[in-house]
Amino acid sequence: MALEKITWKCIIPGCYKSHESRTLAKSKKKVSKQSSFQRLSLSDVSDPSSPLCADDLSNSLIASKLHVFSLAELKAITNGFSWSNLLGEGGFGPVYKGFIDNKLRPGLDAQPVAVKLLDLDGLQGHREWLAEIIFLGQLRHPYLVKLIGYCCEDEHRLLVYEYMARGSLENQLFRRYSAALPWSTRMKIAVGAAKGLAFLHEGDKPVIFRDFKTSNILLDADYTPKLSDFGLAKDGPEGEETHVTTRIIGTQGYAAPEYIMTGHLTTKSDVYGYGVVLLELITGRRSIDRTRPSREQSLVEWARPCMKDTRKLDKIIDPRLEGQFSSKGAHKAAALAYKCLSHQPKCRPTMSNVVTILEALQDFNDWFVRPFVYVAPTENSSNQYPVKDERIRSETEKDGNEENGIHCHSNNNGWRPLVTYSDTSLYSRFRNEF
Repeated sequence: MALEKITWKCIIPGCYKSHESRTLAKSKKKVSKQSSFQRLSLSDVSDPSSPLCADDLSNSLIASKLHVFSLAELKAITNGFSWSNLLGEGGFGPVYKGFIDNKLRPGLDAQPVAVKLLDLDGLQGHREWLAEIIFLGQLRHPYLVKLIGYCCEDEHRLLVYEYMARGSLENQLFRRYSAALPWSTRMKIAVGAAKGLAFLHEGDKPVIFRDFKTSNILLDADYTPKLSDFGLAKDGPEGEETHVTTRIIGTQGYAAPEYIMTGHLTTKSDVYGYGVVLLELITGRRSIDRTRPSREQSLVEWARPCMKDTRKLDKIIDPRLEGQFSSKGAHKAAALAYKCLSHQPKCRPTMSNVVTILEALQDFNDWFVRPFVYVAPTENSSNQYPVKDERIRSETEKDGNEENGIHCHSNNNGWRPLVTYSDTSLYSRFRNEF
């Protein structure tokens, strides 16, 4: 591979700097500030014929914005990478929570951080680590996660990010035994994520995220979304180029069909992935769910017939919302997802158009427009969100439950699911269906 021909000294500023290079960097810094900055591409440092060296990188925004940590420092702030500090694990490796005090680095405020450690036996490696530094070291935006610094010692590769208190959208949207995300919060996340992608696509050098999915959208304490994990990101086509040809990698269920077929990557490939995530926010279902019946395992194929039909749309909206959503907003969001998921890339909207459409949905206030019927599954149910099995133990409990609009039915085969009606007049209509 080409990467084997590159020495770490030619790639990473700060890891192997000599006194001479530091002096030269300082002398060049004044000049670099006077000239307009042009973002470095990943190909600039992954091409073995490139004349780029550490001095050039040290004059870029990478060196001025990122802190270089030692392995000992990152061990100290994570309690030796303790399991009690473990936040999660992805394709790159485990992620630990740490805390930086104001004495660790001049100019670096005390704050909690997330430290990502490269798994040397994992699926990703130095190139993905380098991509994170190249992209997030230069790109700054309210809807991109902030990279604070990195560590490069021997074979160890680590990244230090701002800490996102609520973790990933995947965990918040699909976790069991918890309250469902409100519709307004889902739309807030959808708008923010769209703004992050629009920023990447519309720069002087466009960036294709390539792995847009719920696990790569992190949420802060206020549910503000930020795109993370740029290990698979690619520089987009420039000039007269229409696409980038690359090996096919990504996540099943989110990858655009034309990318899977041809390996041709464009910004419209990200738009397709965004459409999948928007559909997940609307339905509360995963893009691929092997636990469901065969016809429902692929979310896009299951939901596509209902997305443009207003009479069928209610069948796919997340039942855990319990009717508490904007009807007009849901219809327009579903129609937008349908466009994003078009089989023809040219028919998909740009992310700027997506932002414009979604921002208009924030003003809809037609809430609680219809009664709902919620079926709470028992432990034996195949529903994705089971709740504690309810049983009637006495006639007194039964009468009390019925007064509150809660009805439990049983037959010779055992207890059936608990059914809650928001409108008691619906009971006679639905009683025989359960």
